[in-house]
Amino acid sequence: MLRWILGGREAQSSVEKSPVLCIGEEQPKNCFTELQVLKGHFDIVRFLVQIDDFRFASAGDDGLVFVWNIETGERLQELRGHSQQITAITTFTCSNGFTSLITASSDRSLSLWDPDTGNRVQTISDLQSSVKCLLVLERLSVWVSGGEELCVWDKDFQLLCHRQKYSDTGITALIELPENLIAAAVDKEIVIYRLVVSPDSSVSVTDVRHCSEHHDQIRALININDGIFASGSHAGELILWDSANFQNLAYEHILWEESHPSGQTETRLAAPKPSEMSIQHLTTNGRLILAAVGSGLYVYDVVTKAVVAYRKAAHDSDVLHIMLMSDNELMSCSEDGSVRMWEIQDLPLAAEPASAGFFGMLTFGRSSKQSGPQSKKVLEIPNLRTLELTGDLIGHSGAVQMFLSFKEKGLVTCSTDHLLILWKDGERQSRLRSQVLFQKLEENGGL
Repeated sequence: MLRWILGGREAQSSVEKSPVLCIGEEQPKNCFTELQVLKGHFDIVRFLVQIDDFRFASAGDDGLVFVWNIETGERLQELRGHSQQITAITTFTCSNGFTSLITASSDRSLSLWDPDTGNRVQTISDLQSSVKCLLVLERLSVWVSGGEELCVWDKDFQLLCHRQKYSDTGITALIELPENLIAAAVDKEIVIYRLVVSPDSSVSVTDVRHCSEHHDQIRALININDGIFASGSHAGELILWDSANFQNLAYEHILWEESHPSGQTETRLAAPKPSEMSIQHLTTNGRLILAAVGSGLYVYDVVTKAVVAYRKAAHDSDVLHIMLMSDNELMSCSEDGSVRMWEIQDLPLAAEPASAGFFGMLTFGRSSKQSGPQSKKVLEIPNLRTLELTGDLIGHSGAVQMFLSFKEKGLVTCSTDHLLILWKDGERQSRLRSQVLFQKLEENGGL
């Protein structure tokens, strides 16, 4: 399976054609043993956003936004107003602590909602184009929309300023940087903007830098910490950037085939089809970056600038959303309809047989000629660890678009099957039911 990383060009062996790792019904590290199906949407549900400790909102292609209670699964509000699919959704918390919802739609409108009442507070219609992404800058009490234009709005939905139109893909992602800076993904470029706030509270936007080191469309853009942000492209390029001077701090190119020599470090992973090289999603905990690369997962240490672990075939289809639950636990969901839990573990000692769980890294059909080079190549990545499957949540019949974790309260997933599923800790739910039962017995004076 790792024939490309080890330099071979021979036909794929039976190991390489083996199915994705499966896990049985016995999953001792998987606490999500109860589920609750939430219905209401009649088209693909693409977005989930947390409102507070107990509520979240769902939105999708039916143009509807629902507000739910994570503990009971109750639908609290139904926000109707958009006539086409939702393209972006975010929360906006004002200085008084009140949290609103901002939605953008393909009907070329923006709306501000009160999640407590379900009322639409503000709306902007007849935009020049649809909005693809939203970014709230709470410190400045403004928010930014990106699409063919970059627009800055105040909390009252008044347009403060905007930049020129972008052709083709437009702005697909936005993140906030220090010093009133914004990074925008525009096709293959990252454009850095500065928001200038005048004494009269007016706001203007100026171009600061165009970073053009990607060779394909940028698919993901994230903040790592105050000093570093990262971007991932359709061609499998992962770049770390300095948030102050926008210099390239590290470059990793996840390749499926041999490439021309270059001065940049490359991590070559094997894959059966070119589409698997795309980076669909990035997430971070400030030290580790987790990348969804095709149907695989890729963990990178920001401090050491080294690969920590990876699994080329984590799912049967492309991974759409990922999350680092801790320094050694992570979760992923995929087009194959599954949600998977993983643990970063140390590889077996050299004297022990290698784990087959590390996608057969040391097992090949023609081991007699390749054993030497394979060992040498593997050792070139020091401290490499393995991703072990610890849980598999099967409930959706369509691609799982994303998930949202409320820690001990549970996990919510959304899918192309129009459903949401609440996944609960079975033991915790049993304890809660027992507590409620005992309380009722005490109130009623016993049986």
